[in-house]
Amino acid sequence: MKDKEMEQTLRREAKTLLEQGKVDHIIGFEGGSLKFTTTPLITSDKDDTSRLVINPFIVNNLSVYLTGVKGRVGIVAKGCDSRSLVSLLQDNKVAREDIVILGVPCSGVIDLRKVEKLAGKDRDEIDKITRDGDRVVITVSGQETEFPAPEVLFDNCLACELPTPQEYDILLGEATSPAGDEEKAASQEKVNCLKGMSLERRWEFWQNEFDRCIRCYACRNICPACFCERCFAEETEPPWVLPIPRWQDNLMFQVTRNIHVAGRCTDCGECERTCPVNIPLRSLAREMYDIVDGLFHYKAGMDKEAPPLMAYYEATDTENFIR
Repeated sequence: MKDKEMEQTLRREAKTLLEQGKVDHIIGFEGGSLKFTTTPLITSDKDDTSRLVINPFIVNNLSVYLTGVKGRVGIVAKGCDSRSLVSLLQDNKVAREDIVILGVPCSGVIDLRKVEKLAGKDRDEIDKITRDGDRVVITVSGQETEFPAPEVLFDNCLACELPTPQEYDILLGEATSPAGDEEKAASQEKVNCLKGMSLERRWEFWQNEFDRCIRCYACRNICPACFCERCFAEETEPPWVLPIPRWQDNLMFQVTRNIHVAGRCTDCGECERTCPVNIPLRSLAREMYDIVDGLFHYKAGMDKEAPPLMAYYEATDTENFIR
């Protein structure tokens, strides 16, 4: 099913849910104010459902809004979003009976920064970006240029294990195949590059990266797994990190945050996408994701009936981290 067909199905289903009183709110995407962008739409007005969109630019992980919207909610969820949603269910942050999941089989979201780099043009200079199967066509001044889709998708999309939501009430299209080995390898390029560095060089790399951090907390605020009402970074008795964005405190914040979301992170990539200074935060998050999988054979958001990783232990769990 094409995006436009899914979009029409979504608008129809969302309107019906509101009309029949099955939900109080719909959380989805609408066109953004900037070219080739979308923005979250949260509405209780059935007429607003005509603004809902599905296209290759629906980047946000909408599950982050579930803990703040009261009442029954109909939510649009891609594969990684639905895993974040399931993780919230496991932590009892939301109730399954209060959610109607409108599942979107996702073939990957286009990274506009990659498009701009490949095209050598600012997005405002680009006329059209079209996804056609395994290729993306970029039109500038009437001239079309083709690129393989993996070259313009977000890195986390290249590694996506479940592009089709496992947990849903209404599936808006046909199931999408997981990423292939080549795409997964490409998604790990940054992580592997860092692993290949000496410890000294890697430390210097992160020191330089976190020296640029302005501690805006965009990464924390966009993350569905960061659901604490009060963050340790804001505690003053005792203070865990200083409010001044020094690189040492920035590093401490990110390392601690990654430990806190271990077993909850679904590699949705939102932390890196939203960073205003382009720190490669997904590299940290993905490494923790892989460590959790390697140590405990656990992937976040796969089974809503399973207990959260950090809420239980088994006698067979590894203990080689104890010194």
